Amino acid sequence: MSKAGLDQAKVDALVARARREVDEGLLPSVQLALAYEGELVVNEVFGDATADSRYCLYSATKAIVASAFWTLISDGLVDISRPVAHYLPEFGANGKETVTVQQVLLHTSGFPNAPLPPAEWADRDNRLARLASWRCEKEPGTRFIYHATSAHWVLAELITQLTGQDFRDYIQERVTGPAGLPRMVGVLDDDQASCQEMQMVGELATPEEIRATFGVDQLIGREMVEELVLWFNEPANRTVGVPGAGGFGRAADLALYYQELLHNTHGIWEPEMLARGTGEVVSRLPDPMKIPANRSIGMIVAGDDGFSSSRGLGKTVSGRAFGHNGAGGQLAWADPATGLSLGYTTNGFDRHEVRQPKRGAAIGSLAGVCRAGD
Repeated sequence: MSKAGLDQAKVDALVARARREVDEGLLPSVQLALAYEGELVVNEVFGDATADSRYCLYSATKAIVASAFWTLISDGLVDISRPVAHYLPEFGANGKETVTVQQVLLHTSGFPNAPLPPAEWADRDNRLARLASWRCEKEPGTRFIYHATSAHWVLAELITQLTGQDFRDYIQERVTGPAGLPRMVGVLDDDQASCQEMQMVGELATPEEIRATFGVDQLIGREMVEELVLWFNEPANRTVGVPGAGGFGRAADLALYYQELLHNTHGIWEPEMLARGTGEVVSRLPDPMKIPANRSIGMIVAGDDGFSSSRGLGKTVSGRAFGHNGAGGQLAWADPATGLSLGYTTNGFDRHEVRQPKRGAAIGSLAGVCRAGD
C-alpha cells in the first residue's frame, strides 16, 4: 500500500532492506510498518509469520508504560519531583528514600541492576518486597545508567498504587485501548497463540568489532540481556507484562501508537504533557559511550548533535524525532517534522552486537526519508 505524499521508490528501498536478512536466512521473520497522517502506508511481513503475529517488544514497551504514567501527572496524582517513597513508603528502605520519580523516569535513579527474578514477577507482594530490598549502586541523579527492567517495575507499582488498578489494565484503559490498539502489556491467554517465539541467531561480534563501533571492548549486561530475551517465550511470563521489557505487539501497533503520540487524535494525553513527554529533553547526562542520553521523561529524543543514529533513530530523522527501541532490533519512533512513524519487529535476536544496530540504523535511515521531497 502507498499514499500520496510519499516517495514510492524510497518506500520500496525500505521494504527491500527490511526483508534482506529473512531472504538471507538470518532472521526467521520480520514485520515492517510505516504510518503517515494517522494511517498505515506500509504493513509487510516476511518469513514465518503473518500480519497478526505478535512479537515481544522488549524495551519498546518502556515508552508505552511511560506515556500511561504521563496521564497520572496530568491528573494530579503524582508530582515527579517528589521521592518515590512519598507514594510507595516501602520503597524508601535501604537508603532509597531520596530517589525521585523523575530520576526513575530518566534512568538516573542509581539501581540499574536491581534484581527481580521471574519467579517473583506475578505476585505483587513479592514484587514490593523485592523493591524494598534494593540498594542504590550509584548516587541518585548523578549518572545515566540504563535500567533494563528495574526502573519500570517502580513505575508500574506507582501506577497501581495511585490508581487502584492493576497497571496492565490501566495501560489498556487509558492508552492502548483508546488508541484503537490491542492490549500490549500483559498478554491475555486467548492471544498467546499469535505470539512468536524469540530465537537466538548469528554469532557474537569480536572485541575488535565492538571497539571499532562503540569505543569499548564489551557491552555491559550482554549475558543478562540474552537470558531475559528467552524468558518471554514462556506463556506465563508474557501474561505478567513486565513493564520495562515484556510488552507484545505487531509492528503495525507500534507505528500506529506513535501516530497517536504525534496527533493525539483520541485526546489520550493533555497536550502540554504530551509535548513535554515527547519533546522536552530533561537529561543530557552521558551514556556509556559518552554520548548525551537525550532523555525526556520516557522517550529518547534524536537531537541535533549528530548522534541520532547512535540513539537508535537513524541518520535521516529530524532532531525532534522521538522513540524507544527494543532489544534484538525492535524499532519504534516518530518524527514530527515528517509525520512518519516506524514499527519494525523480529523474532530473531541477533547475537552480533554490531550487525544488529547497524541494521536498525539502516532501516531507520531509509524510513526517515520516505516522505516525498525529503
